[in-house]
Amino acid sequence: AALQKLRGTSDLSAELEEMLAEQAAVRGQRAKNPWELFQNPALRWQLVSIVVLSSAMQLCGNDSMYFYAAYVFREAGIPEDTIPYVVIGTGSCELITSVTCNMIIDYAGRRPLLLGGYIFMAGWAIVFMVALSQQTQISWMPYLSMACIFAYILSFGIGPAGVTGVLPTEVFDQMSRPAAYMICGSLLWFNLFLVGTAFPFIVKSLAHFCYIPFLVVCVCTALYVWFFLPETKGKSFLEISEEFRKRNFKTKTRAGFYKGPEEIKTTTL
Repeated sequence: AALQKLRGTSDLSAELEEMLAEQAAVRGQRAKNPWELFQNPALRWQLVSIVVLSSAMQLCGNDSMYFYAAYVFREAGIPEDTIPYVVIGTGSCELITSVTCNMIIDYAGRRPLLLGGYIFMAGWAIVFMVALSQQTQISWMPYLSMACIFAYILSFGIGPAGVTGVLPTEVFDQMSRPAAYMICGSLLWFNLFLVGTAFPFIVKSLAHFCYIPFLVVCVCTALYVWFFLPETKGKSFLEISEEFRKRNFKTKTRAGFYKGPEEIKTTTL
């Protein structure tokens, strides 16, 4: 009854069947703690995925854009008393795109949104650094810098901000999700502290090219998503688990083929 009220429909047979199948798969198990996730080889790639994506959420430099926002808007000629409201507008853009992402995530898929978000952020980071370096020489460069700030934040909101939070639910079972979310939350706050502490020194060292470290993070994260993260759209938890199981237990035979643990038992190496 609660699920019907939440979904707004009475046709829940497929979802209930998936929930019961997942419940049967973990019957007799207890909730895991974070350290057990690191020790379990069956959860290796699931754990790597959430560590990479949760860390990239802060290390991509999205929050650092707000550091430059007031300076860029001032150079663009926006009145000083109006700048705080424009900065609030950039945060509103992130909120709107995050909500939009949650509305389209089941249609677009997780991987395309993550890939597109990080690739666009990498591209805008390059344009932003060029615009900052030319801001005093070319009159219209502050406007390009301002556009880059909005575009960077919009790219973050439509992809990483909306997708990263749902992944632990989809790649971990009921007994592992609380610990997985604890790891994600800890990484988010630790990396936020790390970026906030290090960014002034990065700016001092690299000046207008201070976004190079964030550019590297965006490119590396996009590559990880492309090569290692399976699409979870439209798949049950058991189907997703099977994809990760094959990756977690791959072993190379003499002939060069990769096989799972059940096949290895009956294979002559």
